[in-house]
Amino acid sequence: QVQLVESGGGLVQAGGSLRLSCVASGSIFRFNAMGWYRQAPGKQRELVARIHRFAGTKYADSVKGRFTISRDNAKNTVILQMNSLKFDDTAVYYCNADDAGYDYWGQGTQVTVSS
Repeated sequence: QVQLVESGGGLVQAGGSLRLSCVASGSIFRFNAMGWYRQAPGKQRELVARIHRFAGTKYADSVKGRFTISRDNAKNTVILQMNSLKFDDTAVYYCNADDAGYDYWGQGTQVTVSS
């Protein structure tokens, strides 16, 4: 059983930056893909960014050019660097690991952007 623990959320003004980290309890090397999703109040959970071992990175259109996802297999960590934050980025952000079709999820970290 793998546990994912997110950190780095908080309150930031529009235009600011935050860096989210997701640390896995075990090796992430076996996961072909890891990603970040978010869920705002009253909305469905949506993909923010995903990094695949072979296919590379994928971003939601709304965050392209502002967010960057990276993974460090040696540290069992996935990072989401968020720059130029907007009010609409406010949500709970969840780390995800795709284990051959089985999804692991973290508990989420709140990101609040003040306008």
